[in-house]
Amino acid sequence: MSEQLPKTGARPPIVAIVGHIDHGKSTLLDYIRKANVVEGEAGGITQHLSAYEATHKNSTGEHRITFLDTPGHEAFKAMRSRGLEVADVAILVVSSEDGVKPQTLEALKLIAGVEIPYIVALTKIDKEGANIEKAKSSLLENGVYLEGLGGDIPYIGVSGKTGEGIPELLDLILLAAELEGITSDPLAPGEGVVIEAHVDNRRGNTATLIVLNGAVESGEYIISGQALAPVRIMENFLGKSIKEAHAGSPIRIIGFSSSPAVGARWRAVETKKEAEADALEFAQANRPKIPEPVAPSAPLEEGVEPEEEKIHVILPLVIKTDVAGTGEAILHELEKLPQDPRLEVRIVLRTVGPVSEGDVKLAGSGKTPGLVVGFNVKITGEARDLAERLNVEIGTFDIIYKIAEWLKAELDKRQPRESQEESTGRAKVLKVFSTTKGKIVLGGRVEEGTLAQGEEVKIMRRDLEIGRGTIVSLQSQKNVIKKVESGKEFGAQLKTSSEPAAGDTLEAFTMVLK
Repeated sequence: MSEQLPKTGARPPIVAIVGHIDHGKSTLLDYIRKANVVEGEAGGITQHLSAYEATHKNSTGEHRITFLDTPGHEAFKAMRSRGLEVADVAILVVSSEDGVKPQTLEALKLIAGVEIPYIVALTKIDKEGANIEKAKSSLLENGVYLEGLGGDIPYIGVSGKTGEGIPELLDLILLAAELEGITSDPLAPGEGVVIEAHVDNRRGNTATLIVLNGAVESGEYIISGQALAPVRIMENFLGKSIKEAHAGSPIRIIGFSSSPAVGARWRAVETKKEAEADALEFAQANRPKIPEPVAPSAPLEEGVEPEEEKIHVILPLVIKTDVAGTGEAILHELEKLPQDPRLEVRIVLRTVGPVSEGDVKLAGSGKTPGLVVGFNVKITGEARDLAERLNVEIGTFDIIYKIAEWLKAELDKRQPRESQEESTGRAKVLKVFSTTKGKIVLGGRVEEGTLAQGEEVKIMRRDLEIGRGTIVSLQSQKNVIKKVESGKEFGAQLKTSSEPAAGDTLEAFTMVLK
């Protein structure tokens, strides 16, 4: 590498930038690393966890800092949590226009959970609506006690547009890292955490890793769980090929045997044999256990149905994303949708890569044709054709909250409908004229709604149903009619096995799906 090796015991700090959506995280990071990511984000929202290196010069020399840019949208909570678990220092971004917002509070909880130092960056100070004092007050109201205001949390006003305050922010990061005493052993085998994984259409399984300790060199092997990769193609955050990487660096490794789990630990080993032995050991240790036989349950109480019988429809769902972490965000969106016990959404596959013919087959394999949702992925022609034949709906998106809207609409279409009786009329029986072989001739008066030929009726005696029948024919003033309105008297022939009497009520009804 062209860079000098870090001093023994020292490591560049890893910094996670967190905060509410649209509070200026990407603009701030964009200024720091002099690269334009803001315009490239769909809808102006960062939707992947990415890692970048920056160099900061101050009076003590030149320093490297690694930044993790985490999405601010609520759906990406798992990705923010993962970024903070890797980080040494956090920057809590708070807009000086808006102050504390819901994801600000969520970010504070996550920071407290990992117990790392953090700095408050009050952004957008160049805007007309900026009010730093109001923003500081909203922080104090939410238990964030800033330096000089009764606490020890450092803060600085910054502008991602003009760069004002950013050098001071970087100095605060380096100071916080120094106080933490971040150490590493540059001579140790490389190890760290997987922060993202995806399938590259040309190069296969790819993962972004953070090196937390030691060094990684070309010719070694990376092992993470059952996934292993030769260090043949290793790139830095700019996508440039490198031969070695040291603690604090984000790297991309191409050629994993399978996608490593996001958030999993990884380590570098010297030989393929050692990597394969580790993968086998992991597989054996994590082999699914065969469940013990379960004794037959006690008989159900009368009238109580088992839970499985209450589910009317099982809807298969396949989730395909460009990177593994986004799948977690889609699950988060799905969990927020109203749950109906009659409709079970069953996730049959969640993985990375384009929507393929096999994905559609899986979604369409049940009694009810399922759904395929894709995020930042393409659909193969074969998949589209098969989806039409199997009635499988495919939705692809590049903005996360649009997925929730689509899923809700699709689930609403598939809600099971139950047949329910809906009253159409009510009549009082005035007289029974004859009863022969299951047919009754009677006279009555419609008190509500209508009665029509062919309708089913319930025969009610006070509040008790004594039977049901069908109206075979209707007469009014000796004329055969099809329907009789409210307030009019009629004669009717009923087909029924019951025996209605004067004073009973006939309730006409129809079955509707609800």
